[in-house]
Amino acid sequence: MGDTHDEDEEIPSRSEKKRQSRGLQDLGWELVELTETDLAAMPLPDDVRDAVEVARRITSNGAKARQRLYIGKLLRHIDTEPIRVALDRRGEVDRQRILREKAIERWRDRLLADEAAAWTEIAGLIDPAVIQQLRALARQARAEQSGSRPPAAARQLFRRLREALVSEDRPAPSGTP
Repeated sequence: MGDTHDEDEEIPSRSEKKRQSRGLQDLGWELVELTETDLAAMPLPDDVRDAVEVARRITSNGAKARQRLYIGKLLRHIDTEPIRVALDRRGEVDRQRILREKAIERWRDRLLADEAAAWTEIAGLIDPAVIQQLRALARQARAEQSGSRPPAAARQLFRRLREALVSEDRPAPSGTP
């Protein structure tokens, strides 16, 4: 009767409020650490975007801490779920990119080891015109390794492999025998 809240609704404890506040501050700081391009793609209100931009320019630790608190306070007044979803999606894209890069590294290592099976497999996956370039780069890279020179050809081999595998419009294969 004199209650201002429903019986079903639990009032969060002070500790829970602090955890929620800290979570919003952490979310806000994730936004600060994004690249310009990724930040531009985030669904943010103007005041939050402005606060994040200001935080990027701050060098003083005390001022950074205050700005972090301010960003958390701004986030309390908006629905943060779209932001979390966008960050999660960005994280998944990064994970997929890393997996592709590792698969390409495995291909490069197999080609540098001059595995006959690797050459046969890769020939079935990419444009045959590229194979000769890859063979030449692999030979150069092996010569660089044996001569203790910087791995310029190995890097170029990696780039050419990435281009060839991506141009086939399919994810990079695992590279395992």
